[in-house]
Amino acid sequence: MQEHFTEEQIEEQRKKVFGEQPYAQLVRPCRIGDGILRLEADEKNRAISIFERYRGQLTFFIPASGSGSRMVEFLHEYRNSSSEELTGKMELFINHLEEFAFFKELPEPLQQSIVQNEVDIDSLVDYLLDAHGLDLSSIPKGLIPFHYFGPFILNAFQEHLLQGNLLSTLPANFHFTIQKDFEEKISQSVENISKFTGITFNVRYSEQSARTNSVAFNEKKEPYKLADGSILTRPSGHGALLPILNTINSELILVKNIDNVQHFSKAEQTNQVWRVIAGVLLEFRAQAQRIFETPSTNELFELNKRYQLFNQETIAAVTELEAVRKLLDKPVRVCGMVRNEGQPGGGPFWVMNNGKISKQIVEKAQISMEHDQRNILLKSTHFNPVMMALCPLNLVGEKFDITQFKDENTYFIVHKSNNGENISYMEQPGLWNGSMADWITLFVETPSETFSPVKSLTDLIDPSHRE
Repeated sequence: MQEHFTEEQIEEQRKKVFGEQPYAQLVRPCRIGDGILRLEADEKNRAISIFERYRGQLTFFIPASGSGSRMVEFLHEYRNSSSEELTGKMELFINHLEEFAFFKELPEPLQQSIVQNEVDIDSLVDYLLDAHGLDLSSIPKGLIPFHYFGPFILNAFQEHLLQGNLLSTLPANFHFTIQKDFEEKISQSVENISKFTGITFNVRYSEQSARTNSVAFNEKKEPYKLADGSILTRPSGHGALLPILNTINSELILVKNIDNVQHFSKAEQTNQVWRVIAGVLLEFRAQAQRIFETPSTNELFELNKRYQLFNQETIAAVTELEAVRKLLDKPVRVCGMVRNEGQPGGGPFWVMNNGKISKQIVEKAQISMEHDQRNILLKSTHFNPVMMALCPLNLVGEKFDITQFKDENTYFIVHKSNNGENISYMEQPGLWNGSMADWITLFVETPSETFSPVKSLTDLIDPSHRE
């Protein structure tokens, strides 16, 4: 609810919101051998060894501002409606109540009624959702109890800290983007796990600035006005986190969403993947630095053959030594890719933009449903689980301004309702989509077991969330 927008800014957003949705122009999906690396055991071991020798700064960047409301949406629906699908989901939920980590946070009488199969479901739902109980509707997703671990109940913040701390002998930094209203509760949660373990975690918090919000427009294409006359604004997506990411000076930044964390007993598999993709990044950087210092088109071609970085036309156009340097001196990201099993979200594609073909992570909302584009989407084999190793430094070790590598024309147009009225607004290019459009990108196949996001409470029944 900010009024910091100039008329020029409002007009610019209006044109985008009521113009055509900008769609990516897919050329083909990235596949194994054509943009995605499948590493052999010796290659993985070499990458792990390189990472274990790394002595620079390491930071986890974890977007964690999402509310838990979506996780309990089916409980709100139970209050207000019924359907066969909803009934099935409620049956699954009720039959597994004792297995959820939140069970031990329920009052003793409510626990007993569940054990004895005499629970009043309406009362249970009220306790889970409302402020007099666990208030799962309001608190951030990261504060919802995720797992049992021995006598402990761990939320997602605590799991990320514990597991990240095991990654290497280096002291790890953790940067969470959060809702400021919950910083005290989150800090208390971190303090609690520090007391239990005796570990001091180096944690920073940032809030997505309201100044990155977008103007909401009504159906008349006018800014939607609230009762007090101010303009309604909406958060402009995870791309608005780019300025926060730009403040992190670590040579190595590991990015993962708050809800994608497996049980602590399964931490080693995820940490091995981190070591592999971070080691691949460090190995690539070392080779790119050598070529940057002594430019060679032949060396560039060999580097591209190994890592499948650029389209052949892009490489073929590089004939001058200075062009070799220019092509390599960019931020670098190595992104884990899992097999596509129908998950919602983004995937790896070769994309045409302004006459150039490059590797991008593209969300389904960016893809036109025209026949040829839809068919390319359907042929994709891999999916982006948001497990990325980043290096924001140039090849002489200086910090890039990563906001300069963003494609402004990859924004999203969103249509929703507010108090029964239709509103429209734009979201900024996604953090790992258009906001990293001009990065050097490596895709590495990773095990599907490292991707188990919690979109609904019932996802916590999955074996990946149990000891």
